[in-house]
Amino acid sequence: MKNYSNLFTALLGSLLLWVAWPPLVFTILIFVAWVPLLIVEQNTTNWKKFFGLSFLSLLVWNILTTWWIWNSSEVGAVAAVLFNSFLMSIPFLLMHFTKKKFGKILGYTSLIIYWMAFEYLHHTWELSWPWLTLGNSFALHPEWIQWYEYTGTSGGSLWILLSNIFYFTIRTEYKNNGRSIGYFKNLLCWFALLIIPILISKWISTHEQKLVDLQKATATKNIVLVQPNVDPWDVKFESGTLESQINKLITLSELQIDDSTSLIVWPETAIAAGVWEDQIKTEPAYYPVWSFLNRHPQLSLLSGIDSYRNYGSNQANASSTARYNKNYGFYYDAYNTAALFNSDTSINLYHKGKLVPGVETLPSFLNWMGPLFEDFGGISGTLGTDKQRIVFTDKQNHYKAAPIICYESVYGDYVTEYVRKGANILTIITNDGWWGNTDGYKQHMNYARLRAIETRKWVVRSANTGISCFIDPLGNVIYPQPWDKAAAIKLNVPVNDQLTFFVKHGDLLSRFMAAISLLLLISTMAVSIKKRFL
Repeated sequence: MKNYSNLFTALLGSLLLWVAWPPLVFTILIFVAWVPLLIVEQNTTNWKKFFGLSFLSLLVWNILTTWWIWNSSEVGAVAAVLFNSFLMSIPFLLMHFTKKKFGKILGYTSLIIYWMAFEYLHHTWELSWPWLTLGNSFALHPEWIQWYEYTGTSGGSLWILLSNIFYFTIRTEYKNNGRSIGYFKNLLCWFALLIIPILISKWISTHEQKLVDLQKATATKNIVLVQPNVDPWDVKFESGTLESQINKLITLSELQIDDSTSLIVWPETAIAAGVWEDQIKTEPAYYPVWSFLNRHPQLSLLSGIDSYRNYGSNQANASSTARYNKNYGFYYDAYNTAALFNSDTSINLYHKGKLVPGVETLPSFLNWMGPLFEDFGGISGTLGTDKQRIVFTDKQNHYKAAPIICYESVYGDYVTEYVRKGANILTIITNDGWWGNTDGYKQHMNYARLRAIETRKWVVRSANTGISCFIDPLGNVIYPQPWDKAAAIKLNVPVNDQLTFFVKHGDLLSRFMAAISLLLLISTMAVSIKKRFL
């Protein structure tokens, strides 16, 4: 059994990370969940063995936490967990090398730097998948992290990494010297590290709660959001069902509309009729939508749609993501689109900018894998995008909505640009039905609570099969609708023009760590080369 102690310790780390992650309720364990891997590193001199054990530990965690991807695509799930686990192992391996070259203090510090640089990369590159950003683990406890309005989720990642390294040093001190003075000093510092951020959060929330209460008391306009509960696998994209789906959305909406309603929100691809964008006003499938708005001319409708743009036969006029229709000889883009409709037939469009790898986009070097991902709930190839965020203003000029589409809501820094451009509410439209009744849609909804705190804006979340809800600027969920239920809910949603530090400046912490990681990596490599040749 002694020969397998490192293996068991690595797997213990996997289990701790899993039970600490939403929607499970043992969040407190995240503060010690990395300690097993630090123990494995301490006990392992061979870097290849350590890399293998860390990869296995992180692979098991990825499987336990994001297994639900399998419900969308077996190939996609395998590729995602294998590649993500491999990437996550690299910061630990780099820490191992840095510790060997520069000693324990800089070595363990480098883990913080390398990991946060990895998280920054995973928010920005072509294979972006920030679902397991460490700071997301606090999504069930917004009362702990009200200071995210300054740091974003990277502040949570830093808190977790510091706590784990501190606890590891306490364990090492106790193992070497028992209950020494150093042991008790470190233990006291660790408790302070855990408690002080929570106390700061409590102090911030007391002030913010007063503002939220005041805003709620003076709110005069309401928003109606709809959860149609259409099965995306068997019904939603079948021919012949579109008219009934739109009628269902309209019927649910009209159950809640009153004279104070200013905005209706339908989910991602609620109108699943692929339409050329220059023909939306005349497309027969949209006639019920225009009729609905004519009956309620005071309101605007924000909905997800499938849309296309025709560039003609000249490739020079096409975008880099355009496809070529061989039968008719023209270039075109396909989009996952958010649209704002008004009764005067004016339309605003925003094309989803953060695309899901494998579902809506493939990096250029993986285009040959397109056919493998056709069943992943999306398409083979790459959708077109908008490079800049767009804000939708309703007909009454009251709500200025950020049209956040599905996966985009996982990107805190990305969402801030909507607010800098004038958004006074965040509207998230999504279709989480691809994954079934699993942890996936629960995690996705709870991550939206972090966006509310970071921006101090109300979140209006319309999800096809659930969870649709309102979220206040402190991250509290209001009127959550259960999974697999058709519903429409209404709330007087306040607006504010507040710009938090995080909105103004973005994720400074991650950018700083990314820059430092490059310097540290270069220094480590230089020392290694020097020792090899001198």
